[in-house]
Amino acid sequence: MVQKIALFNHKGGVSKTTTTFNLGWMLASKGKRVILVDGDPQCNLTGMALGEQTEDDEARIQKIYNTTSNIKTGLAPAFESQPRAIEAVDCIPIQGQDGLFLLPGHVGFAEYEVELGIAQTLKTLSSSLQALRNLPGAIYDLLEKTALKLNADYILIDMSPSLSSINQNLLMISDFFLVPTTADFFSVMAIDSLTKVLPRWHAWAKSANSLQILKDANYPFPEVDVRFLGTIVQNYRIIGGKETAAFQTWIAKIEQSVSENLVPTLTRSNMMLPSQAYRDQGLQSSLSLAKISNFNSLIALSQNHRTPVCALTPQQLGQKGIILEANQQKQEEFRKIFSDLADKIITLTSRSVAYAVSA
Repeated sequence: MVQKIALFNHKGGVSKTTTTFNLGWMLASKGKRVILVDGDPQCNLTGMALGEQTEDDEARIQKIYNTTSNIKTGLAPAFESQPRAIEAVDCIPIQGQDGLFLLPGHVGFAEYEVELGIAQTLKTLSSSLQALRNLPGAIYDLLEKTALKLNADYILIDMSPSLSSINQNLLMISDFFLVPTTADFFSVMAIDSLTKVLPRWHAWAKSANSLQILKDANYPFPEVDVRFLGTIVQNYRIIGGKETAAFQTWIAKIEQSVSENLVPTLTRSNMMLPSQAYRDQGLQSSLSLAKISNFNSLIALSQNHRTPVCALTPQQLGQKGIILEANQQKQEEFRKIFSDLADKIITLTSRSVAYAVSA
């Protein structure tokens, strides 16, 4: 049974795409079959996974889109009233890592935003607009069929930085979600905002699942059981072996906001795992799964070579001597961070933990 994990924060620039790619690669390296879903119409994850640095790359990507399905064409039977059922997408294997696949994004995915937003208005669904009933469950159906075709263990969903109806749907049909952040004032603001938004989305999804019109749809809206895994703090500077004072301040404020505001709110909405599950992974009340300092130059090389930071070769780094040794040390640090993160994810999303929630 596949586990769907959404990576969501409506604040941009928090490295959702980089985290999705590197976490997916690490999960696959641990023997899991993983589908990376580009749910952001900006298609940054697709560009990172397929490469778009040269004219040859662009021509290759165009050929892929001309011959391979993507999230928009996969959903077209429901959103464009085509006389066929939604089918599994032929995902693209990621070069260099067995068991890792991409469900490509599409800029036109945003075209479905308005229709989905109307369909997700419960008053509308309770009226006579029967044609909209297949839309709320369509994305879930596409992901489940694609996961079944590939025998996937995990789906990681990279989401856009917005409070859109598409994101509302993607998050509520997921089994778990992560909130990547950066150590700054706006991430604190975002956590406070999510404290208000997520319970409303959850209440909507629970109500949607209870509607007979959606139960009778060609693509029924699923039961909602999404759980919060935790946060990741990224892109802060290290000086003298530790965070600078300014970054320490913002990291502390993020953790305080999560601990004192977000977690209690999600607990009341039944969007948390058992407390013991977090404690067993050494997580404090702030549920900080990982802290990832600034790896800017390595991230850029990673994107250029379509390879995670930890897998870059000396030839790809293009360096020698002390500089090469320093970057290889950073690579090992990055590898350990993501290996530990993947291990925590695997344990927190295990069926035994899920059973403890439902018992």
